Amino acid sequence: MRIELSPSRAVFAALIVCALLSACGGADTPGHAAPTARSDDGEARSAPVRAYTVAPRTLDRSVLVAGTVEPLRSIQLAARTDGVVAEVAVEAGDRVRAGQRLARIDVSEQQAELARAEASLREARSNLERLDALRERRFVDAASALSARAAMEVAESDVELWRTRVAFGSIDASIDGVVIARLIEPGAAVGRLAPAFELADLDRLVLRVGVSELDAAGIRPGMAVDVANDALDGETVQAQVRRVFPAADPSSRLVTVELDLPQAHARGVRPGFLARARFAIESREGVLAVPAAAVGLGEQSFVMVIGKDGELERREVATGVVRGEWREITDGLRAGETIVATSPLDLAAGDRVRIVETVGGEA
Repeated sequence: MRIELSPSRAVFAALIVCALLSACGGADTPGHAAPTARSDDGEARSAPVRAYTVAPRTLDRSVLVAGTVEPLRSIQLAARTDGVVAEVAVEAGDRVRAGQRLARIDVSEQQAELARAEASLREARSNLERLDALRERRFVDAASALSARAAMEVAESDVELWRTRVAFGSIDASIDGVVIARLIEPGAAVGRLAPAFELADLDRLVLRVGVSELDAAGIRPGMAVDVANDALDGETVQAQVRRVFPAADPSSRLVTVELDLPQAHARGVRPGFLARARFAIESREGVLAVPAAAVGLGEQSFVMVIGKDGELERREVATGVVRGEWREITDGLRAGETIVATSPLDLAAGDRVRIVETVGGEA
């Protein structure tokens, strides 16, 4: 018996049949993942990455500080008496020797007083000699002779006093060095203890810099330090830590470190020049390190290790110090292994990657 359908019912039946066929043949069966996307040649697609070959590195921590070059010994000479400058024998920049006269102050009044004191001394000495002769002949008593001796000693002290005041009229160099500043001129009136000259020993230049209290513990006398000077086009001068001051500045909390600059003056370095010293505070040699960006941080740090077939392995690691763009790896990796050099947060274990650039090597 043949059943005839109306046109509307025939269309409805055809739609039902098509829907059933699509549900059975077009959908994935439960428990099966969609097929991996493949390239035109049938191979699975892989993400391009930069890779890093793990290798030992030297992770140094250094501190760069700036300071002003100074002479180790700098002395300011002052006038030791009031008066008018009669003569100045040197200019700024002249090299002088210890004991050399640099200037002279007019001490005519003191010289006159010295002459009077010397005359009084001669009189007192002559009187004492006369009384001594009379005492030997028992014409005078011993008390008179003792009084004359005391008067002579007072006269001697008076002479010594005025000789000293006359000597104060000469301003002499106290060290071998160079005249850094000349602060007096002939004809000018100066007062007692007024600055006259500044001398410096330029054969021993030093650089004094302030270092953080956190870094000062790693600095020791004798440590070699590279010092760069702008006036020498960045040329480096080899310096040495001469001393570390025993206390920090209470306001800045910085510890002063003094660096010896041997032969610096002969190379053109002058007091007042700005210099920069780089201290190697801590050196860690032969440690495994990777780019800091390659380490995923969280409850447990990890990196993505690239296998020979390009498949990724999530590897938990123990990390150490960070020096710039490098992070120390203390456990979890071996030298020679290859990891993803960029952030691993967008990658998962089992992913396949394609290395487009490999960096690394010992440094």
